[in-house]
Amino acid sequence: GFIFQVASFQGVAVRSLSTSSPHDHPEHGRLVYKGNLAKTVLGVKFFSYSTSIFNLFMMPYIMLKSGIGMESLFVQAAVYGLIGIFTFVTPVTLHLLTKGYVIRLYYKDEVDTYTAITYNAILTEKVTVFHQKDVKIPDISKMFTTFYAKTKSMLVNPTLFPNPQDYNHLMGYDKSSFFKFEDLEE
Repeated sequence: GFIFQVASFQGVAVRSLSTSSPHDHPEHGRLVYKGNLAKTVLGVKFFSYSTSIFNLFMMPYIMLKSGIGMESLFVQAAVYGLIGIFTFVTPVTLHLLTKGYVIRLYYKDEVDTYTAITYNAILTEKVTVFHQKDVKIPDISKMFTTFYAKTKSMLVNPTLFPNPQDYNHLMGYDKSSFFKFEDLEE
């Protein structure tokens, strides 16, 4: 029953972690960034999902044993609402907050394209390919967004780029409209 399903769900999560541990993907280009919270994000999401599954399986049992079904309609609504929040709202909110968290970022110099690896709703890796010219920086700094790739919000930590020049190029800072030193000499 329930324990088997959680175990198999955990097996899938662990398998996807172990198969993706070698981060060399020459088809994506060179690895320019690695998010240090990838395992934390995966762990928190997995924990949230598993508690939601547990709640769904336990709800009928709790209702039966506690006799809440006999209480007033208001009490029933309050209990169902509370359980519903923890069962559905928490995982959905977590997904919305972490869906743009970049686990790894690859760059192909020859075509000026990036490949961002993020986690999707079912805890597997999702590949997003975008061009440097697709990068838009939000006007106001947003809590869970460093930049937009086309319309997708992406979150990176600038200090985790081993080469700061890679971050500057990603954000377009290296080709800003500031005049160059050579222009001054003319």
